[in-house]
Amino acid sequence: MNLDYLWQGFGVALTAQNLLIGFIGCFIGTLVGALPAIGPINGIALLMPIAYTMGLPAESTMILLAAVYCGAEYGGRISSILLNVPGDAGAVMTAMDGYPMAKQGRAGEALALSGIASFVGGIIGVIGLAFFAPLLSGLAIGFGPAEYFVLMIFAFATLGSMVGSQPVKTLIGCTLGLMLATVGLDATSGAYRFTFNEPELGDGIEFVVLVIGLFSVSEAMIILEHQGRGMTVVRDLGRMTARMSDVVKSMGATLRGSLIGFVVGVLPGTGASVSSAVSYTTEKRISDREGTFGKGDVRGLASPEAANNATAAGAFVPMLTLGVPGSGTTAVMLGALMLYNIQPGPMLLVERPEVVGGLIASLFVGNFILLALNLPLVNIFARVLTVPNWLLVPGILVLSVIGVYSTHASVFSIFLMLGIGFAGWMLRKAGFDMAPIILGFVLGKVMEVNLRNALAISGGDPSILFESAISITLWVMALAVAVLPFLLSRRQKALLLKPTETVEDSHQ
Repeated sequence: MNLDYLWQGFGVALTAQNLLIGFIGCFIGTLVGALPAIGPINGIALLMPIAYTMGLPAESTMILLAAVYCGAEYGGRISSILLNVPGDAGAVMTAMDGYPMAKQGRAGEALALSGIASFVGGIIGVIGLAFFAPLLSGLAIGFGPAEYFVLMIFAFATLGSMVGSQPVKTLIGCTLGLMLATVGLDATSGAYRFTFNEPELGDGIEFVVLVIGLFSVSEAMIILEHQGRGMTVVRDLGRMTARMSDVVKSMGATLRGSLIGFVVGVLPGTGASVSSAVSYTTEKRISDREGTFGKGDVRGLASPEAANNATAAGAFVPMLTLGVPGSGTTAVMLGALMLYNIQPGPMLLVERPEVVGGLIASLFVGNFILLALNLPLVNIFARVLTVPNWLLVPGILVLSVIGVYSTHASVFSIFLMLGIGFAGWMLRKAGFDMAPIILGFVLGKVMEVNLRNALAISGGDPSILFESAISITLWVMALAVAVLPFLLSRRQKALLLKPTETVEDSHQ
């Protein structure tokens, strides 16, 4: 296997400028992750336009955003352990055993142990990314327009069955994203679509405007809505180092969680929330013989934390090699690459090896930076939890306006961002997740272009979508992913009803 791109990447990542950018990204990401419900997408959405307008090269921007992403995965554990409020969706399972440990006076130990587990998971994930990216990229070189279109269908099918507990709302979100992607000038026919005679919409809805509106502005409104809810922070952290016996005891759980997290992360549309839940439930089945999970078991803490960070690295595999985001956060990063007119896909490794290699190398270096930051400075990061909402919300809104205006220099874009933010707030109140909308928006543009190219090649014959072995395989996989969860849930319900029926029969 040729890993020359990786050595070239270390040359990029280890320059003084990019090391400084990586350090800043890790620090900001940890702060963002520590704030309850803010999450990596909001941090990346706010920093992306600022980095772009500063004139940073594409590889430096990606290093910054990747550092924020990984830093937020580290930081999310802080509020989970000290507040019992997950910093993001991936840290939900961390609270199961982290918060009980904090209540037992072992908050510092829990933070240190989770930092070590996050480091191991992150390193294993990056190693997997370095080896799998060239392999998948080589396989994907055989993809034509028809195969890419079917790949997008598979990505949407995966989303509907794996993201969240409400697949119907997930698919509705994807559809909304697809609809938003059609706004603007049709490159083929030259017709304006859904612009409502507004010249500013002629180029379509800008990606930065949509992302900042849906995530940052709606998040500020959610915070304002719930500002009256009090939260109790665990102040007594105790000793700030992990016991060696706990590290040894949890190492098996850490390694298993890392492997599960990476595999789940590679699947498009899953993310850290799925991988942490899968790793926690798997570890509970394997290790919880004494019934200690949920009561402060170090294995229940280490497994989901390792999975979170391995998933963050795994999610880059489909994004870089296929142009399909592995998570909502990588969907935003995919949009960042498109701002630089870089199209992710199988040729990216050949055409821009410094971007791919620099990103992977920076993830490797970034995990060491995060370990060095999180163990001695966790006390400082914990103080972020005391930031009052009256300071946090205006800060988010000011950065949102600056980010949009600095990118587009348009007052209309600011009002559009605020309108999208209000719509996003309403959707979130109705139980919709914002990530599928972004995925639908990003994939929709690629989907339409490839469908039109495929039909142009075949002279309008749709059978081209079913001709190649790759297309047929992807159709079968999409069907299986869409149908299997439904069949399994029906089988599970039948098994749950069976004992009841048996009891009723015995009474008769």
